[in-house]
Amino acid sequence: MSTAHFRTAAISCVLFPFLFLASARAEAVGPFKDELFSAQTVIEAGDGGDFTIIDYDEMRDINGRDSIPERRVKDRYVSLKVRRFQENQTLDLATGPMQVGRIGLDQGQAFTVIFIHGRGGDRRLGLNDISFGGNFNRLKNLAAENGGTYYAPSVKSFDEKGVADVAALVAYASARSGGKPVVLACASMGSFICWGLSRDPATVAKLSGMAILGGAPDPALPQSAAAKAQLPIWFTHGSRDSVYAADDQLAIYRKLRGAGQPVRFTLFESGSHGTPVRMTDWRALLNWLVR
Repeated sequence: MSTAHFRTAAISCVLFPFLFLASARAEAVGPFKDELFSAQTVIEAGDGGDFTIIDYDEMRDINGRDSIPERRVKDRYVSLKVRRFQENQTLDLATGPMQVGRIGLDQGQAFTVIFIHGRGGDRRLGLNDISFGGNFNRLKNLAAENGGTYYAPSVKSFDEKGVADVAALVAYASARSGGKPVVLACASMGSFICWGLSRDPATVAKLSGMAILGGAPDPALPQSAAAKAQLPIWFTHGSRDSVYAADDQLAIYRKLRGAGQPVRFTLFESGSHGTPVRMTDWRALLNWLVR
């Protein structure tokens, strides 16, 4: 072996372990049915890829994906084996008892995801395997297969009491994991919980990021503790949302991005208020927010 070749080999031996570790850190969450959930067509992109418009078609993404539209997804989209790792619990938190569904480890988890439902929901929504195009089943499997924990709590109210209850759950999950990343995902009116917690520096310090799925815009967010801490936030929204206008949420995204906060926005073209719950790519989202 020549001196040049020896040096190249030596450098490779030194670098490859670091390259492997960098790749492992970049993708904390491995694939699960990516060919069915992640193969989404980007029809427009901007902000260096942080803003994307995704092609959404109801005939394809609902009628073609479900055996009974909006009620039961086709079998190939789900794996019900994950139910072996699912448990309903009543946690004794600092603010009182909270009913949750837990998937994955009870402690020592590599990361935690907490999903907050909207008005009229409870923990059953976030545990539903066969509705919403199987997207919650995918989230459950992603958590279980990658050493994480997924909590779907029943939130009794979306006021200060509800915010305090979820803050206690965030603190509990952070303690059980030994301070590992916690991602808070809030859908629809559940976004009021995320916005309430964004004003709490103690809770923000325990979070690695937030996801807002078809949520209400919060004009005060750019002045929040979350903004000051540069907490990453990923918004997903339907362009035809009749509950919370997409343009209003986009305006918040623009303000945060203009201030240098790490933010992303996925807009589902022609999507309605419920589209983000069905179409959000959980693996992409978690790999950006689990840091």
